[in-house]
Amino acid sequence: MSSARRLYYFLGLPVLRGIIRLLTSTYRIEHVAGERTIDPYIGGDKVCAPCYWHQHHVVGSTLIRSWVRRGFKACFLVSGSVDGEVPERIARAWGADVIRGSANQSGALALRDMQGRMKDGYSIVTTADGPRGPIYEFKMGAVLMARIAGVPIVPIGCAADRAWYLDRWDNFMVPKPFARVALAVGEPYSIPPNTPLDQLEPHRQHVQAAVMSLMGDCEQVLKTAKEAGQ
Repeated sequence: MSSARRLYYFLGLPVLRGIIRLLTSTYRIEHVAGERTIDPYIGGDKVCAPCYWHQHHVVGSTLIRSWVRRGFKACFLVSGSVDGEVPERIARAWGADVIRGSANQSGALALRDMQGRMKDGYSIVTTADGPRGPIYEFKMGAVLMARIAGVPIVPIGCAADRAWYLDRWDNFMVPKPFARVALAVGEPYSIPPNTPLDQLEPHRQHVQAAVMSLMGDCEQVLKTAKEAGQ
């Protein structure tokens, strides 16, 4: 990283964190379905693998941050590129741990690091279709991680009634100030540790469908609230 970029991060990161904190504090949480699902993984030795779409990182990470405040040991999987510097520093400021890399692109090294963190009691948080998509396609890396470590995947969906969408592969969503937000946490899904590699695809399809279904449920909650004029 160049000196200029280091200076940029040093000066700009506190401002960015302040903007994110201010923006997310205005969100009106309409509904959080399944919020008690995470309770067994807070303040204990049980670990899991929360997953949400890359598009929903602002809302998804805000939910994870609320769990961290309650004692959830989260470890975010963040891109190993320079673009991952800001998310890493923000996550660490929240009290979470970070692994740099990708279960798909960094291969065995990333899987080794994730397995090590989980043995230390950390739950690995991933954006399941990241870091480069295609959008809404659950990557096999997260499935393989869960299978090797023997931990359940916890699917997370969300939606916002008003948002900006960035012009990039994931249509990255930033809910507008005072947007209504709905979230849904699905049931933990375990993959038998003895599942052969060539039989993981049905499991990948299952968790992909679970996240999509939760996202649809959240959109319906917001639509119903709007129709009711709330």
